[in-house]
Amino acid sequence: MPIQWYPGHMTKARRLIADSMPSQDVVIEVLDARMPRSSENPVVTELRRHKPVIKVLSKSDLADPAITKAWIRFFEEEVHPSPGDGLAPGKVVAIALTTTRPGEAKTKLPELCKQLALHPRGPGKTPRVIIVGIPNVGKSTLINTLMDRKVAKVGDEPAVTKGQQLVTLKSGMTISDNPGIMWPKIEDEDASLRLAFGGAIPDSALDYETVGFWGAKYLLGRYPALLMARYKLKALPETPMALLQEIGKRRGGLRAGGVVDLHKAADALIHDFRHGAIGRISLESPPEPEPERETETVEDDLDELGAPEDQ
Repeated sequence: MPIQWYPGHMTKARRLIADSMPSQDVVIEVLDARMPRSSENPVVTELRRHKPVIKVLSKSDLADPAITKAWIRFFEEEVHPSPGDGLAPGKVVAIALTTTRPGEAKTKLPELCKQLALHPRGPGKTPRVIIVGIPNVGKSTLINTLMDRKVAKVGDEPAVTKGQQLVTLKSGMTISDNPGIMWPKIEDEDASLRLAFGGAIPDSALDYETVGFWGAKYLLGRYPALLMARYKLKALPETPMALLQEIGKRRGGLRAGGVVDLHKAADALIHDFRHGAIGRISLESPPEPEPERETETVEDDLDELGAPEDQ
């Protein structure tokens, strides 16, 4: 069952964003570079409608660099809906944001916003920009980067930003920072576990063992060498449970009688992942493009499906 977390204050936050959106020229949606699709909020897509959007992949210094590059290409090549669908084909630009090289975002974003603004406000006018995203994804870090000083509170827990904040850059461009919002119901169980593993859902709402087991299974399949190096393993455990057992033994998770405390083991794995101690890891890759189907006749389709011939 997917992990659900939608506290009451998010209804108010969604209303704030909805009320602000019509007056904005450009939307900056901050995504977690380790899981861009899972951290992409469908509510934002619904509310922004025709607005051009810049996808900022935050925490990209924690993500697999090759996969991050693939995500940037994916977002910029993504097919957008037509105006008849109610969502105009807003321009999408994607850039990576890292804490070690924030200058790229600082210099690129204001210029991109000027280029993408749909309705110029006349000579000397600057675009209005709104920043949105899920909790704990890095919106406040982005604001501080653009302002070149700390104006927004940053924390490791979701829901640090409580209200809307308006800041003005040296260029005169105004930026609205908003509380992180989730969507009311997460349908995809794997997506909810990625969000929980990465820190978008507060620890108080987690079953640590379930989330840790999911993370152990994923990392065993995709990043075994990093696991072996981080936990000094002589051989790769065969199962997620065996991995958690080994982590527990090495990280102070042994109870009386040598029994491993799985909660502590899962906590150690989750903490190490979130802080990049295991290595640069991505939790999902862009979907592969579907192969083009050759033109076929109706008869070909019926033959493929095994339809009986006319008698």
